[in-house]
Amino acid sequence: MTDTYTLHRGTAPLFISLPHHGTRLPDELVPRLTAEAQRVPDTDWHVATLYAFAQSLGASIIVPSYSRYVIDLNRPRDDASLYPGQNTTGLCPVTAFSGEPIYLPDQEPTTAEIAARIETYWHPYHAALAEEIERIKQAHDRVVLWEGHSIRSVVPFLFDGRLPDFNIGTADGAACSPGLQKRLVNVLEAQKEYSFVVNGRFKGGYITRHYGKPMQGVDAIQLELVQANYLDEATFEYDDSRAAKVQPLIRKLLEAAVH
Repeated sequence: MTDTYTLHRGTAPLFISLPHHGTRLPDELVPRLTAEAQRVPDTDWHVATLYAFAQSLGASIIVPSYSRYVIDLNRPRDDASLYPGQNTTGLCPVTAFSGEPIYLPDQEPTTAEIAARIETYWHPYHAALAEEIERIKQAHDRVVLWEGHSIRSVVPFLFDGRLPDFNIGTADGAACSPGLQKRLVNVLEAQKEYSFVVNGRFKGGYITRHYGKPMQGVDAIQLELVQANYLDEATFEYDDSRAAKVQPLIRKLLEAAVH
């Protein structure tokens, strides 16, 4: 048992990872953060609620408890940049998406503290990811790993202008089969309500790139969804009507992915 994540095991060859859903902060960390950072504004808000319907598709779903401000589960242990030359945030981020500092002066994590966070939070999540991927592969000979993410529509620190509604990342096609990527594109091209891009600003983070091995039966896809499609970006409040409108398209993508 662990309090760092929850795992629902399903019956289908579909595994949904939501690595930035967590909002918890260790009690001892809170006083070291700025007042704004204590609100954990860069959370992928309510994605577990948005994707809850996927249990009816037989999906396995893993959801962390702690905020990405504690440790970013979608970054490599060595903190190598996933987007060289572009603004991004690190393994134990010290800068928010606003470009403002997360920590008060002289309160940033030490090297020893980062190592401890890797052991406490990062390793258990990735061990569970690897174990569940293997379990599903044993049952189905294949698995689709779906990385469910969301982000505010406008984040000047990370990208120019407004982000497309649906941002599909497959590590430029390396993380999933060409046929699977084409099926996703076909689903998105068949609708006119939402804008989309494939392998644009967000090509998939560490989880997509590391676990996606289509030649070994593991296809990995990241969806970075603009939050305005299912919540109020000013308050982070879940909007049932917006969510109900966008969920059928997410369902179609998931169904196409495991087709």
